[in-house]
Amino acid sequence: MGDVWLVRHGETEWSREGRHTSTTDLPLLPEGEEVAAGLAGRLRRDFALVLSSPRLRARRTAELAGWASAEVDDDLREWEYGDYEGVTTPAIREDVPGWTVWTHGCPGGEDASDVSRRLDRVVARARGVDGDVLLFAHGHSLRALAARWLDLPVADGRLLRLDTATVSVLGHERETPVVLRWNA
Repeated sequence: MGDVWLVRHGETEWSREGRHTSTTDLPLLPEGEEVAAGLAGRLRRDFALVLSSPRLRARRTAELAGWASAEVDDDLREWEYGDYEGVTTPAIREDVPGWTVWTHGCPGGEDASDVSRRLDRVVARARGVDGDVLLFAHGHSLRALAARWLDLPVADGRLLRLDTATVSVLGHERETPVVLRWNA
């Protein structure tokens, strides 16, 4: 078992505006494409497995970063926001004070237990690989995946800010799952 490298997709119009984006398939902004292409040098290494969310923004980031051959894994898709798709947190909080995706879930979408079940499959798959793994996905799903890697509840992903087009690395200290690098 090796390390797990996480790459959040490049910037889109909605990520720039703070709008929750799950199923809406937005392209990267030109700036997002430029930064994603700049990741190629940092990701030039051998990976035993490379996976991407099925969403265009993650697949395009993988392509620009030199990994067009990434296998699509539906379990890496973003948290499904349901009725909150395209809505900002401040707008949601006008009706639901104190709302967070981590604690309240999304009407018509997923809650933390739904997300945990599918990301646990990704973690198990990564742990079963002999070598390093590279994953291209989204802000909330990667934060939740990191929490599950650490054997924490999905809701603890709230403690891990993750910017667009960043690289994070999960690994081990002896047999204990750890964060080796975050939001770099």
